[in-house]
This record gives sequence, structure tokens and C-alpha cells, in this order.
Amino acid sequence: MTAAAITDFDLHLFGEGNHQRIYDKLGAHPLAGAGAGTRFAVWAPNAERVSVVGDFNRWNGDVHIMQARGRSGVWEITVAEIGLGTPYKYEIRGRDGRLFLKADPYGFAMQLRPDNSSVVAELDSFEWHDDAWLRRRSGADPLRSPFNAYEVHLGSWRRPWSARVPPFANWHEAAEQLIPYALDLGYTHLELMGVAEHPLDASWGYQVVGYYAATARYGSPHDFMTFVDRCHQAGLGVILDWVPAHFPRDDHGLSQFDGTALYEHSDTRLGEHREWGTKVFNYGRHEVRNFLVANALFWADKFHVDGLRVDAVAAMLYLDYSREPGEWLPNRYGGRENLQAIEFLRQMNNAVHAAFPGLLTIAEESTSFPGVTRPPEHGGLGFNFKWNMGWMNDTLRYMALDPVHRRHHHALITFSFVYAWSENFILPISHDEVVHGKASLLGKMPGDEWQKRGNFRLLLSLMCAHPGKKLLFMGSEFGQWPEWRHHAQLEWQQLESEQHRQLRDCARQLNHMYLNNTQFHGSDCDPRGFRWVDLHNAEESVWAFARCATGPEEAMPIICVFNATPVPRENYLIGIERPGHYRKLFDSDDLAFGGSGFNGQSQLQTSSQEAGGQPQSLKLNLPPLAAMFFTGPLT
Repeated sequence: MTAAAITDFDLHLFGEGNHQRIYDKLGAHPLAGAGAGTRFAVWAPNAERVSVVGDFNRWNGDVHIMQARGRSGVWEITVAEIGLGTPYKYEIRGRDGRLFLKADPYGFAMQLRPDNSSVVAELDSFEWHDDAWLRRRSGADPLRSPFNAYEVHLGSWRRPWSARVPPFANWHEAAEQLIPYALDLGYTHLELMGVAEHPLDASWGYQVVGYYAATARYGSPHDFMTFVDRCHQAGLGVILDWVPAHFPRDDHGLSQFDGTALYEHSDTRLGEHREWGTKVFNYGRHEVRNFLVANALFWADKFHVDGLRVDAVAAMLYLDYSREPGEWLPNRYGGRENLQAIEFLRQMNNAVHAAFPGLLTIAEESTSFPGVTRPPEHGGLGFNFKWNMGWMNDTLRYMALDPVHRRHHHALITFSFVYAWSENFILPISHDEVVHGKASLLGKMPGDEWQKRGNFRLLLSLMCAHPGKKLLFMGSEFGQWPEWRHHAQLEWQQLESEQHRQLRDCARQLNHMYLNNTQFHGSDCDPRGFRWVDLHNAEESVWAFARCATGPEEAMPIICVFNATPVPRENYLIGIERPGHYRKLFDSDDLAFGGSGFNGQSQLQTSSQEAGGQPQSLKLNLPPLAAMFFTGPLT
């Protein structure tokens, strides 16, 4: 364990907002050698005095007073008697004489809530075993590689220990249970909620205090490293939710850090999200921007994560986001765009992709802001992917309709294909869609229980076949009935029912089909990999399209056919370009998935009867509320 001294050049880079490894300088860093102590450094430019306090000095700010480094705003001290595992805070005296007890913004660990001190920790002694994974990642093309994420809130994935503190799974248990579960179901990545330290469980991890601290809920920082390492050795990527849009008002956090609006704006029209009761980062301040850019790099550097899903990007991009007239200030051109946030996102994406080739950045962006996944040098924000919130909203709205009304809303299905390649999209069905009275995914479906399950399988089939990478929230894969509850584990006992096991089997087969067929994952972001086969049959709520390989691989097209009514349709004609035998790859109405088994056509021969403007056709027996995938012609 070593801690290099803070040089004047470090302070210069930090003042410019360009010190990409500032976390190696600020914070608490144990020194080499037994009893050598710990060096502390913190940025508090408007403080009159800063001290390190804790049980070691009876929380007396007169004992370990830090020294200011010129006009940089940085204070530092080395304390010999403090070592690994020691809780501490900074006592900050503002210029008005008020005292503040603050956790370390750059601290590598924190106490388990409700305690909230930072804890001296080191991150460099862990021995990694994922070199092969990182090499493969750096050379992969994310647009052509499969990406199917299983979104997980570990605190409620499995939580059967009512007498344990904390009562939810730890990283070691997750390695034993979650990794094989996700791999068996065919997921390529885990997207983890709430890994950075946060004081309130009910915030789900979206109100962060410890931006550089892996939460103590699930174990130590080294425990989290072990989990990531084991994911990589098993062939599973790890994506973190990352929250640079806002932070909470907790007294020990960033708010009014040195007695002034340091990390946030002083003007509430710029500095507050009233909807969430949180503060907005001041992206125009160099040191604040540096704090966030370095934090993005930190998780990739110290914890080897494979990507960051950036939360609430729309709230960053627009000054009037969730604000009424008079509650926001326009930019210097009179517009509503947050120009400083835009520059921050470009800087962050450029820094991450330069330092860690293959690392993904993903925007949760709910508007039509242009160029989210375009490179900054071409006027974009520089993300690899953007969540397709339009597809999610339209598709879930369509699927919630009674099938008798779907013929009037056919555009809810077809419209997403108009813009499917305007960005590099991920199709998300996330935690936000199964909470706050919205019902679980299965609970959204109309009809009796059999029809609900048929609609559920139809939805998962459409998600698999639709262009775009995939994300599904935990519990949805087996059709959990209740909404998600952060304080309780998933309804695992439902898998004792054959019906829920069948839904999970359907999800598994779809996931592996997406994983193993380049026609799906290889052309997610390429319009050449899609063509309509049957677009206009709104009256019968039937549609069909082909997914095609666009790379050097030789692969036959996959024809995907959907019937969104409970009416089976015999001898339905689908237009085909090339004559020959076609093989059925998948049928969501299969008896194995709890369906009716209506279609017995494992192979089909084209006929010369024209259909859909094509010279050949297939005559299909369409099952009710179902999707079928065919490939051919077979040689």
C-alpha cells in the first residue's frame, strides 16, 4: 500500500478538471509499512478549517487539523495512528463559524447504514484473474456482439435471512447463486443497481453519498472485486448503474459540503430537482466535473466493471426538466439545453473510451435528444447505447390492451421500426416498469390466466426479435405476479408451479436463441438486417418481419411471425423471397412453455402462390397469442 504525495501538477490538473486519477490523490490512502498511518486529502475551498475526526481523537476537531495547499482548495494531513478499517469524517468549519461533519467524497468505503462515517480502505492488493476477459472485451465490436442484460437489485434478489444483519445476499453468495442462474438463462451481462454507497435502502441506490465506495450492504470492496472477477471468469459482464445527475441532501454528504454550494449550484433554479428532493451537480465547475469523470474511470480501473448505465440523462440535458415556468434558467443562448452537462457527458465518454477500450456507456435518456450515441467529434454525446424508452412505452401499452382493441393500435408495434436505427438502442424492461402501481410484467397482460401467459410469451418473443440489445428486470423472467418490492426477495416459491417454470423455460430459450444467432444480435444496430414481411394486417393484429445476418457470417434469414389475438389462424400466407424448405426454430405456443401446441409444422415447403408482393409463400397455422420463428431455405 503506497500513497504518492500530491504534487503541484496534480493540483493544476484538478483545477482544470482534467486529473483522471484524482482518486489516487484525494481521499484516505494508507501508507506503506506497519504503523505508517494514513494520508488524507479533501477539497473544501471555502472552509476556514478542516480536521480529520473519529473515535481515535474523540471527534475533537482541534487534534488533527489539516493544512491548506495554497489556493487550490485542497487540505491534507498524514495521521500516524490511523490504519485500515478506521472510521473517520471531516470536520469542516465554514467561514461563518458553523461546523459540518462530512463523509469523505473520495472515500473508498463507508459504514453500513444507519452509520455513515467513511472507512479507511485500500483497493490495490486484490489479485485479479480476468486478463483474458479484458483482452477479449477490448477487441470486441459492441454493436455486433450479443448484449442481453439481467437487471438485478441484489438486496431483493434473494433475501431469506430475517435474523441476519444485513438481511440480504452478500457478494460471495451472489457469486455462488446469481452467476450460474444468469448464465443458465442465457444472459450476457448483469446490470447492478445500487452498488455505490447510499444511506437509504428505499432510494434503490439512486441517491448516492459514497461515489467512490462500494456499498457495505453486500460486503467489502474486495468482496465486490471477487464477484466481478468470478463473473468475468464465467463469461459474464458487469454493468453498474451510475448516477451523475443528482445527489441527496443528507447532512454527511456532498450538499453544502464546505458551508457553501460547492458541488451543487447555489441558485435553486439550477441546483435542485424538486421532484426527487435532490441537488444537481454544477457541471460547469472544473473540480466537480473532475470528481465525476474520475469516478466513471474509477469503477473501471479499480473494479474492472464492463460498463456504466448512466441514470436520468434527460434530467441532465434539459434545464427545464420537471420544472414549471419560472423554476428554471435558460442557457446563454436562451435555450433549455444544459450546455455544461452536455460538455461533461462528452468529456466523460471520451475519457472512458480512451482509457478502457471496450467499456460500454449506456444512456437512460427518455427524449429525442439527437446524437446520444454519436461520437462527440461528430456532434454527439458519445454513448455506446441508449435505452429505447419509446419502444418500451409503446410496446407495453399495446400488450396491456384487450386483444379485441389491438387492431386500432397497430402503430404502437410498427412505429418503433421507423426510428429503430436512429441511435444504437437497448430495449429495456427495467425495474421502473414493475413498481409504483404499474403491476408486474405478467400482471400487465390482459385476459384470463392462460391468456396472460400467452401475452407474456408473445411480449418476450417480440423483444427477442426486435432490433436492439436487451435488458430485463429480475423476476420478470419467470412471470412473478407481485410488483417488485425492494425490501423483500423475489417470489421464488412461484417456481414450484409448473406454469412459472414454463415461462422461465420460454425466456431461457429466447435468450439462447438471441445469443446463438447472428441474425439477431449481429444486426441489432444495422438496418440492413431487417425487412418487413407482413406490415399492414392491423385488422387481424398479425405482423411479420425477417432478421438477416449483415456480417461475414453465412446465415439464413429468420422469419418472425406474430399473432396478437387469441384467434388461431389456419393457412395464413406469408410472402417469401426464396423457395425451399423452412424449419421452425421457435414457437411461443409450444406445450413445453404452457401453450396450446396448436402449430405442428416443424418444417414447411414454400408454394408458388404469391403473398405480400413476393413470388413464393409459406402457409402457416398461426397459434393464438403467439410468435413463431422460421429459418430457411434449407440446403
